[in-house]
Amino acid sequence: MRKEKQENYLDKKPVRADIQWDVDENGNITLHVENKGAMNKIAQAVFKKPKISYIHLDEMGNFIWPLLDGEKDITEIGKAVKEHFGDKAEPLYERLAKYIQTLESYRFVEFKE
Repeated sequence: MRKEKQENYLDKKPVRADIQWDVDENGNITLHVENKGAMNKIAQAVFKKPKISYIHLDEMGNFIWPLLDGEKDITEIGKAVKEHFGDKAEPLYERLAKYIQTLESYRFVEFKE
C-alpha cells in the first residue's frame, strides 16, 4: 500500500489575485474589489450597493499583502512577520495560515504551483 505524500500548508506559495490595490502615504493598503455577477447587479440596482468595495487592511495585512508574490512560501512570510512584529505576531503560524485561508476564501489570493 502506497502512502501519498501529504502537502504541508506552510510550503504553499500564495500569490495575489488580479485585484487592484493602492498604498496611501501612511503605508495603508486598500483593495479595490469589483462586485460582479447577477446577484451583485440586482443588489446594485435595488439596494444601491456599490460596484466596487474598498477593503482596508489592518497593520499586519499591510505588511503581509506585498509579500504575497508567489515566490515566498508561508514559512518565509512568517519569518518576515516575526522579525517585523516580534511577539505581537504570536501565535504566528496559526494566525498567518488563517489569514491566508480567509484571503483565499474571498479569492484575493491563490497558490502558485
